[in-house]
Amino acid sequence: MTAAVAAREAGATVTVVEPGRHVGGMVSGGLGWTDVGDERVLGGLARRFYSAVAECYDVPLWSLRGPEPHVAEAILTGMLAGVDVRLGESELPDATVYVDASYEGDLLPRFGVPFSVGRESRDLYGEMWAGRQPATRPGKHNFPVVLSPFAEGGDLLPTIREPELDTRGWPSDRLGEGDGGVQAYGYRVCLTERAENRIPFEAPPHHDPDSFELLRRLLAGSELGARDLLGLVSDLLPNAKCDVNSIGPFSLNVLDGSNRAYPDGDDAARAGVRAHHLHYTQSFLYFLAHDDDVPAGIRAELSRWGLCADEFVDTEGWPHQLYVRDGRRMLGAYVLRESDLLDTSAQPDAVALGAYNIDIREIERTWRYLPEYHRTPAVFNEGYLSVAVPPYPIPYRSLIPRRDDATNLLVPVCLSASHVAFGSARMEPTLMLLGQAAGTAAAQAARRGLAVQDVNVALLQADLQEAQQVLAL
Repeated sequence: MTAAVAAREAGATVTVVEPGRHVGGMVSGGLGWTDVGDERVLGGLARRFYSAVAECYDVPLWSLRGPEPHVAEAILTGMLAGVDVRLGESELPDATVYVDASYEGDLLPRFGVPFSVGRESRDLYGEMWAGRQPATRPGKHNFPVVLSPFAEGGDLLPTIREPELDTRGWPSDRLGEGDGGVQAYGYRVCLTERAENRIPFEAPPHHDPDSFELLRRLLAGSELGARDLLGLVSDLLPNAKCDVNSIGPFSLNVLDGSNRAYPDGDDAARAGVRAHHLHYTQSFLYFLAHDDDVPAGIRAELSRWGLCADEFVDTEGWPHQLYVRDGRRMLGAYVLRESDLLDTSAQPDAVALGAYNIDIREIERTWRYLPEYHRTPAVFNEGYLSVAVPPYPIPYRSLIPRRDDATNLLVPVCLSASHVAFGSARMEPTLMLLGQAAGTAAAQAARRGLAVQDVNVALLQADLQEAQQVLAL
């Protein structure tokens, strides 16, 4: 959206092609409570959007970290005045320059631009935090008690991904290896306690309570409450609503590895992943609210909540956007990497600043043997990382392909970055900044008939700064 607005304000004729029925991606698709990092880096159109949010609710800027989903969509729709927005389409019109601002990066293979998917090895870019992580790392997203991954018959329980075994038949951490694993996907539901706006949770078709046997064991063996599972907070969003994120060891995140079929999958494969995640979400919430094996306190808490009748009205209260935390990533003119974030390397062609932690959500739920005293199998969530970073520059070269691959494409979301670096740059406010940079550059390239690699970076930076984009602190 910010790419389109920036290009239009630079004088370009702009068409937005959106296969779905709504604009705004996750900003209007359920991610209300937004991680912003250092607010000083957020200028330009990102600041314009969040200023409009504050004005809408008559509160100071940044005192509210996000709007209700339908309010976000209304603000973005208003910003798009003068842009040809084509909903429900995927066919591209002829254009001088293209901006791929999708979460999936679908123009990369169409334009013949190389890309990567999932986490790489430590050795590829010399990154300490790359590759597979210790499954047994403790933390709020891992299991506080030892739980067997096996059913009574010896089969692996649902929601667990089968690990690769070593020569002894033991699951192996293979620390630092690349495995193509992507962060967990999920639906960010918007819930409310207000009875007049609440849609109670109902069992979806083919609901199988036994698919949550691992959750039963977790609840029986711990003292977790509803907030430990869903982070339910009254009035997290305006009008008594709560944007529910992935909290705790068992959450709205789907950790069975099914999302690995999504980034490079065809339409049918992706539809299957979305359906699987939606069914899980519906079953998970219904299970917590109704199953007799769930502690009475959790059932009582969940029964007070429900979907919002005034959100996602054309999908019966369920978000229309799957949270695709990472898809493809372009292998472009420059690969942003861990050292650029932690050491804040200077970038002469900086077009935006990132500032949020390297935030990589769990990759998979798996199991390992605990070797102490007895060889005991135990369930773990593997892959979570949260590493603090200072504000860092993101170069224009990370938004463009190599010249031999394509000369008319800019990529602000699936940008050229390692999996570790993308874990920070993926935050929606940062993506808004990159979208503005891409749209401004696209207009310049179109106006002058240039390859995107030949855009005058000094002029681009001047245009961005005139539009209040922050390029340095």
